[in-house]
Amino acid sequence: MPSYSPPVRDMKFLLHEVLDIEQYGDLPKFSEAPRDLADAILDEAAKFAEGVLQPLNQVGDQQGCVRHDDASVTTPPGFKDAFDQFVENGWPLLGAEAEFGGQDLPSVLGIAVSEMMSTANTAFAMYPGLTRGAVEAILAGGTPEQKEKYLHKMTSCEWGGTMNLTEPHCGTDLGLLKTRAVPQADGTYKISGQKIFISSGEHDLTDNIIHMVLARIEGAPSGTKGISLFIVPKVMVNDDGSLGERNGVSCGSIEHKMGIHGNSTCTMNFDDAKGYLIGEENKGLRLMFVMMNAARLGTGMQGLCQSEASYQNAVAYAKERIQGRSLTGPKNADGPADPIIVHPDVRRMLLESKSVTEGCRAFLYWTALHGDLEELSPDEKVREKGSDYMALLTPVIKAYLTDRGYHNATNAQQIYGGHGYIEEWGMSQFVRDARIGMIYEGANGVQALDLVGRKLAMHGGRPIMTFIGELDAFIAENGDDADLKPFIDGLGAARGDLNTATTWLMENSLSNFDNAGAASHEFLHLFALTALSYMWARMAKIALAKAGKEPFYATKIKTGAFFLSHVLPATALHLGKIEAGAENLMALDESEF
Repeated sequence: MPSYSPPVRDMKFLLHEVLDIEQYGDLPKFSEAPRDLADAILDEAAKFAEGVLQPLNQVGDQQGCVRHDDASVTTPPGFKDAFDQFVENGWPLLGAEAEFGGQDLPSVLGIAVSEMMSTANTAFAMYPGLTRGAVEAILAGGTPEQKEKYLHKMTSCEWGGTMNLTEPHCGTDLGLLKTRAVPQADGTYKISGQKIFISSGEHDLTDNIIHMVLARIEGAPSGTKGISLFIVPKVMVNDDGSLGERNGVSCGSIEHKMGIHGNSTCTMNFDDAKGYLIGEENKGLRLMFVMMNAARLGTGMQGLCQSEASYQNAVAYAKERIQGRSLTGPKNADGPADPIIVHPDVRRMLLESKSVTEGCRAFLYWTALHGDLEELSPDEKVREKGSDYMALLTPVIKAYLTDRGYHNATNAQQIYGGHGYIEEWGMSQFVRDARIGMIYEGANGVQALDLVGRKLAMHGGRPIMTFIGELDAFIAENGDDADLKPFIDGLGAARGDLNTATTWLMENSLSNFDNAGAASHEFLHLFALTALSYMWARMAKIALAKAGKEPFYATKIKTGAFFLSHVLPATALHLGKIEAGAENLMALDESEF
């Protein structure tokens, strides 16, 4: 059976040593998270993730969710009890607003906790994750009355939440949606239509589910300019907060999916369901993007989680499985063969996963910290930089971390050989669970187009120039450090490739938009590798200064050195593909495919 041990030491290294979150102790939220409290939260979250959630991961995969004749859905055995513990222990309240019962702790700490929960059991963690997204949308656009009515129960996860975008005939192109909203005399709307692929759409974990639904009010403009957002409760909420009658929304079916079987992905039917407009008419997409952007960071985190879980299990297997002899002589002389971890190709796959996973974790936490600073810093320039970075980096994190999560999971499966293809060993689940991350919350190709087509040019190119300027400042500041030189050289080379690619896009995209489309995937990966090289340089700077104090630091330096020599050189390959342009990509006629 697969196992998981949360990498708490690495998390504490990032939060306290690399990011030094204590320096922000005078800011709201950070002032509520001194180091001893933050560490206690991480330690307790690790116990809950490892002891309660991880044992249910394979159960959820094998048992899945069940829809009953009355359209109700039950989650896999053990999920309800675990969710009750999750709520009772207050885990949903860590980063939530104090106004609605939350502890108001910084998001960068919350994302470390979320990583543990999601690595232990991704399907389970999606239920509170979707709820938090719905909370964010109501916070952003709800009336005071709507916030008071729904957010106390949703914040604590006593009630669930969803987002309902996709319809059978349209996915990414939401301008085609057909779900109708008919105004009523009392100011409510009757919502009718069907939504598909709705994660956590129906389940038995909470007493109520608050659906956030995109629909078109009668007479609204066509396309995305005519979309509004509505709160549609599964069960109506009375003025005193008690639950009333059942609303006209139901689960038509559960999708039969490749992975994340423990999460109820539903087709939802809205039959004259009572809904409440949130925000302004015809401007619902803007509010839904509040949810989607939060979900995209969470989805990127899911890629990191599958990478970590599959890596840990592959390491354990590689140390135990004996097969063949080391090319440089027996390492297990008293046994019939050596453990496969002695073989260079096995180590290649393990170290690719380890070095990229640790770099991605640093990148994710660093980005989350800028999200906190965007909200909390009294310095206008710091808030501006945080806003720029959240916009610029969100598509990179969503796409790159899920691409690598799937790649690393398949490599881990490969290390198991034939056993990796057998369900009981659990590696298949990691691969299957990882695959959806590349698709939902905006397919990774769409993320790449968003990065190249919108984010590079936003604010006159200020975000990308700020990012490159930060790299330049770090290189200049540390250029005389002989021990750090390999990391500075690697960062400098990647930064040069990124700058060249950015310039090429600016010079060649307007004359032929296909050049931007053809380059988008490669540019996103080049950008991500550059960001990871920056993360590794920052981690190495700390680790080198403390190398003699603890084996952890020496291991960190060696892992970073592998990243420099075996992963980072791919920036040159990505740059070559970018500069190849769109000519050969678009040369074939459709009939030639």
